[in-house]
Amino acid sequence: MLNEYITKDGKRLRMGYTTGSCATAAAKAAAIMLLTQETVKNICLITPKGIEINIDIEDMDISHTYVSCAVKKDSGDDPDVTNGMLIYAKVSLIDNPQIMIDGGNGIGRVTKPGLNQPVGNTAINSTPRQTITRELKTVAEDYNYNGGFSVIISAPQGENIAKRTYNSRLGILGGISIIGTSGIVEPMSDSAIVDTIKAEINIKLNENKKCLLITPGNYGEDFLKEDFRGIANAAVKCSNFIGDTLEYAVELQFKSVLLVGHIGKLVKLAGGLFNTHSKYGDCRAEIIAAHSVLCGANKETVEHILDSVTTDEMLDKLRDIGILDCVMNSIMEKIKYLVNLRTHNAVEVGVITFSQIYGQLGMTDNALKILEEIKGEI
Repeated sequence: MLNEYITKDGKRLRMGYTTGSCATAAAKAAAIMLLTQETVKNICLITPKGIEINIDIEDMDISHTYVSCAVKKDSGDDPDVTNGMLIYAKVSLIDNPQIMIDGGNGIGRVTKPGLNQPVGNTAINSTPRQTITRELKTVAEDYNYNGGFSVIISAPQGENIAKRTYNSRLGILGGISIIGTSGIVEPMSDSAIVDTIKAEINIKLNENKKCLLITPGNYGEDFLKEDFRGIANAAVKCSNFIGDTLEYAVELQFKSVLLVGHIGKLVKLAGGLFNTHSKYGDCRAEIIAAHSVLCGANKETVEHILDSVTTDEMLDKLRDIGILDCVMNSIMEKIKYLVNLRTHNAVEVGVITFSQIYGQLGMTDNALKILEEIKGEI
């Protein structure tokens, strides 16, 4: 039974689980069946987020040398192209007491640097690798097994489904990625999320707050906890819906808004994208390349930026040639201009952006003033 996600205004939406949880559950079930030679129809997992889930096991193939089984991806009430696909794990015994994890049919392979896995690896991200390893080590202990396991994760529909994702643009070829840092998919129905954001902002208004602190998600919240201690709990998470959030702040006549977010999201604002979900566009490289030209970058630098996968890889290049500060200042000016255009200057908006590698990268000239105003209301 999957958990329900209850929004602050009382709506009940069903949570799902990630491809990482699917792979982990299938691998755990296969390992148990291999050691016991008995059928396992359901597996209990504690996700990295600490939520317990029970997952049904399908299409079991049991032998004395290997076991293969599958989990059907369930995205809950989240619209997801991987929903309903089968994620398989084939587990074999090995003498070496290690957990060897690789991808098979339908799992993409990394071909460009800057992603979670190095070039050449299959696109099974760090957290799923860790959860698979943890669960299989527990299985080995529970059944007094001293050897190791070989785990091959596959997805027969993966290559076709990957065509509906951004994997190929990111340099992940041949299939889907096995991902998920929390193990859980929280519902992302657009209207439901916006309603939840509005409900949280209403609470701030009812608390007589005049200055609103917003951040897209966990990265921003973690940055606030690290760099601006004492105010992180005041933040409203706006997900990708930055434009909707700003417009609602205008509607409720807030005095000011401070937006704090990762450069990978907020750079899109400099291109006029106020819903930063990748399905609406990915103009990060183009924006950074354009502003780098304004700061004197040559053709080689622009080509490098346009060929980069992550914003941190782009920033590395800008730092190496000494124009990182210039580019960030230029981008922040553009963000400020377009934010004011979006809100018709009806609310004062400050913006702070950062990366996990570089820390704080840029801020609008009014950001610190609004930050002090927010602190004064806490």
